[in-house]
Amino acid sequence: MVTSGGLRESKLSTARFAPGAPPHNRRMNDATSAGALGRFLTLADTAEVLSLTTTQGYALVRSGELPAIKVGAQWRVERSVLEAYIEGKYEETRRMNLWNQSEFSNIAELSFGRPGSN
Repeated sequence: MVTSGGLRESKLSTARFAPGAPPHNRRMNDATSAGALGRFLTLADTAEVLSLTTTQGYALVRSGELPAIKVGAQWRVERSVLEAYIEGKYEETRRMNLWNQSEFSNIAELSFGRPGSN
């Protein structure tokens, strides 16, 4: 689109951020690269990534389940620590599923391999 002054005006595919808004208050979207947010995330950002409330995120930090550091008055979670936490949860779920499957897969072994014996 060309304006009357000859300057080209482009339309953004995403909404502009409010002027002066701190970077930690900007939400991630598909157009934002992960590296643009920096090394540390606030608890609000961390909770958003995990689809939790901020209170639930704080409870994870307070319990020690999710390691974090306190910078000034705010808690920060390092991006690599959050990724490791998520990977750990995937591994925990995988192991639990294997355990649950194994409880029922070895029933024949309980009868010493003989069908019909109790």
